[in-house]
Amino acid sequence: MPIVQSGVPARLLLLLLAMFLHVPLARAGLPDFKPVIQRNQASVVNISTTQELQAGSRGSPYPGPRSGPPGMPPELEEFFRRFRGMPMPGQPKRHREARSLGSGFIISADGQILTNAHVVEDADSIIVKLSDNSEKPAKLIGLDKASDVALLKIDASGLPAVKLGDSSGVEVGDWVLAIGSPFGLEHSVTQGIVSAIGRSLPDGNYVPFIQTDVAVNPGNSGGPLFNLRGEVIGINSQIYSRSGGYMGLSFAIPVNVASKVARQLAANGKVERGWLGIGIQAMNGELAQSFGLEKPLGALVGQVDKDGPASRAGLKPGDVILEFNGQPLAQHAELPPLVGDTAPGTTVTLKVWRDKATRNIPVTVARLKSPDDDKLADSAASDTAAGVLNIQVVALTPEQREESGVESGGVLVVRVADGPAARAGLSRGDIILSLGNRAVDSPEQLAALLKKLPRDQPLPMLVQRDEARLFLPLKIGG
Repeated sequence: MPIVQSGVPARLLLLLLAMFLHVPLARAGLPDFKPVIQRNQASVVNISTTQELQAGSRGSPYPGPRSGPPGMPPELEEFFRRFRGMPMPGQPKRHREARSLGSGFIISADGQILTNAHVVEDADSIIVKLSDNSEKPAKLIGLDKASDVALLKIDASGLPAVKLGDSSGVEVGDWVLAIGSPFGLEHSVTQGIVSAIGRSLPDGNYVPFIQTDVAVNPGNSGGPLFNLRGEVIGINSQIYSRSGGYMGLSFAIPVNVASKVARQLAANGKVERGWLGIGIQAMNGELAQSFGLEKPLGALVGQVDKDGPASRAGLKPGDVILEFNGQPLAQHAELPPLVGDTAPGTTVTLKVWRDKATRNIPVTVARLKSPDDDKLADSAASDTAAGVLNIQVVALTPEQREESGVESGGVLVVRVADGPAARAGLSRGDIILSLGNRAVDSPEQLAALLKKLPRDQPLPMLVQRDEARLFLPLKIGG
C-alpha cells in the first residue's frame, strides 16, 4: 500500500521508519564485547606441544606387525621391515613427533599461565606464543588431571595478566565470551550465555562445570571464559559433540576451582584432596520412596570402603547423605567437590537419613591417594531361578570373588528376562548384595527372601556392577 502524506515524500517516510525501527532494536539489550576483547586479548596465549614417539610405540605411524609370517625367508623379512618403515637390527630407532595445540592465559606479570592439563600432559616440549608473535619455551609447574588444570611458567616480565573473577556469582543467562585458538586460529572470539551451572560430567567428579552455548572447538581448550566486566570466570575445557566439533554444549572449569588448584600446584607441584571412602549415586523418585524420603535429594551411599574414614565413622550402604558440614545436598553430584575441597584431617558432620530418620555422623576426612601413590559358589551345584523376578542367579566362585572384591555373600546374575528386575535395571553380570536392606547370601536364601518381602512398593536392591556399587528400586508385583 503506498504511503501518502501531504508535503512529505513517501521515500523519506520509509527511510525515517527504517531508522526508527532498526537502530533501537540493534542496540537494545545487547552487550558491547569490544572493551572486554581490547582489554584482554593480549593476555590470551597459544600453546603448542610436541611429544616424541618411537616407531612401533603407541601412536606410531607405523602400525602392524614388526615382522612377517613365521618361516618367512630372511630376504623377504628384510623387505617387509623396510616396507613397514621399521628399523632393521643395528639401525637407529626412528622417531616422530606428535603435536597438539591449545590455549591459555597469563595470570601474573612474571609469566604464570593457566591452561588445561590435557593440553600439556605427557608433552616433551611446550611452546607459548604471545600476542606479539614471540615464542617462549614453558616449564610445567604442575598439572592436576582430576580438575584438568595445569600451571605453566615462562621466563618473562611485565606481561599483561587477566583479572580473575568470582565464579560463585555466575548465574544462568549471564553473557559470556571466550577467546582462544580453535583449530589453530589464534585469538578467535566467540560469545554466548551461561546455560547451566554446577554440571557434573563423568570424568569431572571434582569440578562443578559451567555449561555455556559459546562456540568452543578443538584448540579452545585451556582458554579463558570472560564475563562482561572482563573478568575470567572459567577455563574452557570440554565440549559435547557427536561430530568432534561444536554442537551447542561447552563446559568450563569455574575459576574459583582453578585458582585453588593453581595455588597448590605453585606451592607443592601437586594437589591434595579430601576423601571419605564411599561410592554414591543419584536418587530418583522410586528410590526415595523405597527409603521413606518424601522427595529425591541427597547422595545415596552404595559402597563403603572398609579401610576408609566413612567406614570408621559408621556409615553404611543405604545411608542417604542429606548435608555435608551444614551444606544441603540437592543432588549427589554436589558432594564430591565439597569433600575434595576439604583439607585432610578436618572433621565434618554428615547429616544422614537412615531407617526413616535423620542422624548426624562426625567424620574425619582423609587424604585422597593419587594414582602415583600405588593407585586410588560352585555355579553348577547352586544354579537357582528366582521366579518372581524372572532372573537366574548362581553362587560366586572363589575366582569371581577375588576378581569382584566381594569377600562373602552375594549372588551372580546370569540371566535376566522381562520382569520386575529388568524394569529396575538389573543386568546380566550384576552381583546382588542385598534386597530390602537384608543381605543376600545365596541363591536359595534370595528365593526364600522374595517370599517374605512386601509387594507393590519399591524396595532398595544393592548390586555390584563392575567395580561400583549402586541401588536399584525394585518393585515386586502383587
